[in-house]
Amino acid sequence: MPTRMLTRRDFLTFAGRLGLLGGSLTLTASSPSWLKFLFEVSPQEAFAASALAQTAPEARFWVSLATAAGRCDLCHDETALDPDFKHPEGLVQCLLCAQECAIPVGKRGMCRARENVDGQLRSLVYGRPVAIHVDPIEKKPLYHFLPGANAYSLATAGCPLSCKFCQNWEISQASPEDFDLPSSTPEQIVRSARTRQAPIIAFTYNEPTVFFEYMMDIAKHGSTQNLRHVLISCGFMNPEPLQELCQTLDAIKIDLKGFSEKFYRDVCGAELKPVLRNIKAVAKSGTHLEIVNLVVPTLNDSEEDLRGLCEWVAGEVGPDIPIHFTRFHPDYRLLNLPPTPVSTLERAREIALTSGLHYPFVGNVPGHPGNHTYCPGCGEKIIERMGFHVTAIHLKDGTCEFCSTPIYGVWH
Repeated sequence: MPTRMLTRRDFLTFAGRLGLLGGSLTLTASSPSWLKFLFEVSPQEAFAASALAQTAPEARFWVSLATAAGRCDLCHDETALDPDFKHPEGLVQCLLCAQECAIPVGKRGMCRARENVDGQLRSLVYGRPVAIHVDPIEKKPLYHFLPGANAYSLATAGCPLSCKFCQNWEISQASPEDFDLPSSTPEQIVRSARTRQAPIIAFTYNEPTVFFEYMMDIAKHGSTQNLRHVLISCGFMNPEPLQELCQTLDAIKIDLKGFSEKFYRDVCGAELKPVLRNIKAVAKSGTHLEIVNLVVPTLNDSEEDLRGLCEWVAGEVGPDIPIHFTRFHPDYRLLNLPPTPVSTLERAREIALTSGLHYPFVGNVPGHPGNHTYCPGCGEKIIERMGFHVTAIHLKDGTCEFCSTPIYGVWH
């Protein structure tokens, strides 16, 4: 019987679980032959990838060498231009997220979800959800948006970041052709959400920005059926697509993964500045916003980082934006670190309160008192939770039932 060649998908699953991806791996002439096979792409995978690209629809938010018409400033600082430099034929630049990948013909951006096909950027994930589930909205987490409601949640493959702690790495770090699943039109997604009696569609699990076109079409159709739509995002998109998201969606949760450029660069493969810019833009737009900070031991849990983050949120977007300090659990490439001590999360919440934030939460610790919402006026417990389930709500027309203080959120 012939030996089955391991695909890239097999390798990611195998290596992630054994922790091989935590360091570097060098292949030499003496490396075992099976190890070399881990990095090969099978003919079946190559064929699937090619067929997918040829039938994929055109993406949005990109510019090509052919259409730029000498507008080098679209991509470059003019002071750094070399007049003798020549771009490869057919080169395009994706402008969807802040990575702004320059993509030659036949290649993909860092997200693996958009490919240059003969000088045209195409979305490989349109209509191709790889995960669908109905979750409580609290699992996103969104605590002040229709508490207790169910969210029809979906994802595709791909993400522009490479966070070493990603809990959904098997889809976020995968390629579209790694999944052989039936396609679903926006109309089918909306119909399915209504059948499952979910009033909310949540774009989540991977980074939904990579399926921007699909997300927009679902949301536009869903809004005609009285559905709400929420985005669970790393916040790394560019300003133009973000503006459209704010105009179309009902709520956005952004992961503010840390408060240092070093953390973003070394742990996430990204930058902090675009995320801060986008948090401010969402807050200014009036779209419901919540922020999550996954607190990772030794990496982003210092007093300086936590205080800087809390003071920035209080000063730049206001005290009413809910912020969740979530417990890290070892996953993907950070299997060597322990879970976040509960005391660290409690310290983060206390820093948030002393910084003037009204709604800081302790996340991923079921039963913790920091999981409830307290009125910033009288201090009474106004939304009680057990895990992802709401057990009591003491609100009346968006105000505290005890003292009538207005509470930030979307309640009906």
